[in-house]
Amino acid sequence: MERAVVRCVPSEPKLSLRFVLPDGSARHMQRDQAEPLGRALARIATNAAKGPTKAAKKSKKARAEGGPAGEAAGAAAPAVRLFSRDGEAVAEEVPNAAAWQDGAVLQIGEAQYRVERNPPALTELRLPRSLLAGFPVCPKVSAEFAAPQHCLFRWYREQRPAAGGGEAAGGDGPAWVEAAGDERVFTPSNALVGLRLKLQCTPGDGAQRYGPPREVESSGPVEAGPGACTFDSRHLYTKKVCGPGSIRAVSYNILADTYAQTEFSRTVLYPYCAPYALELDYRQNLLKKELAGYSADLICLQEVDKSVFVDSLVPALDAFGLEGLFKIKEKQHEGLATFYRRDKFSLLGQHDIAFSEALLSDPLHKELCDKLAKYPLVQEKETLERQRCASPCSAKLLSPREESLLSHWLLLWTNLIHKSIMRPESTERPAFWG
Repeated sequence: MERAVVRCVPSEPKLSLRFVLPDGSARHMQRDQAEPLGRALARIATNAAKGPTKAAKKSKKARAEGGPAGEAAGAAAPAVRLFSRDGEAVAEEVPNAAAWQDGAVLQIGEAQYRVERNPPALTELRLPRSLLAGFPVCPKVSAEFAAPQHCLFRWYREQRPAAGGGEAAGGDGPAWVEAAGDERVFTPSNALVGLRLKLQCTPGDGAQRYGPPREVESSGPVEAGPGACTFDSRHLYTKKVCGPGSIRAVSYNILADTYAQTEFSRTVLYPYCAPYALELDYRQNLLKKELAGYSADLICLQEVDKSVFVDSLVPALDAFGLEGLFKIKEKQHEGLATFYRRDKFSLLGQHDIAFSEALLSDPLHKELCDKLAKYPLVQEKETLERQRCASPCSAKLLSPREESLLSHWLLLWTNLIHKSIMRPESTERPAFWG
């Protein structure tokens, strides 16, 4: 049985209906959700009748000879009915939103279509531009009526050219070989250096419904990685996520690309760093592997480009169970990002705070403000204004499973002036400010 795909979202006034007629012509209709079903069925009948009419017009010879195509031009509109999952005809006065249910059957003449209402569908599937051997490849997956954790993934590698230098058997395009990967994240080995990757993703939901698959190929081949990294030894101590009763937090200034690509950065700040190592794509590979390897519950990042947050960090860390929030700095091109582990914390709300303003206006910071008063330079207006632009705080209110533990951790961060604050007199849940 053919498919009739219906997209119906309560917040939108219209629903869409897609199906393919027996003559092979595709139909995509937009109908008001409140419209009676009978009008939609009549429109489908009209469209179905137009199909053979258009085909007849393409053949002047058939029309001139009065052949089959000419006869089809005058064919009557087929009968169109909609049946519920129980096999009963749906009344024509029922609104479209209520009539087109998952599992219903649309009949157009002799053809039958199984209605799929809001099936899982991919809206975006993208691979990173830079691929390094030994470093995780985290695709950006955006879906509608689906969730990445329920999608099916299959990875392929480009077949290496034959020894004689000819193209791989199979013809025009590159030949692909399954790369023994069926997880969302794939780490290419050194054996794949010089080969491109392809990902096939089938969107799915918690009800084990699956939509049409989509494929995406990498824009370039896998390149050799840098070998052992300094964080590899640290990962030996963070192989597992902390169990109940403890949390692990990571704070990292990741150097915004807008600062890394200046002449001052290359010649004064980082003259010891090779130019390729300052490139954003290269640094993102290292950063994603390092952050994932810490198995952190909370990650606080500074100097985060908005595009890096959306296109790189969110897809990568989401695959490792972390949810992210972002606050761009005032009059800047970068900001702060905070990620939290979904199975330990749930987001209640978000509050964005400029630390320089809160330091002077909130009584909570009086003790800290008095201590800073001993340093005249801090009291100068230019310094405070510079602090205002450089360090706005992005506040995330979280509800942890272990409330008392997070409270203790926040008090520790307060003493370290790590932009973490909890009001001791408040009866509300503890707030994490990243």
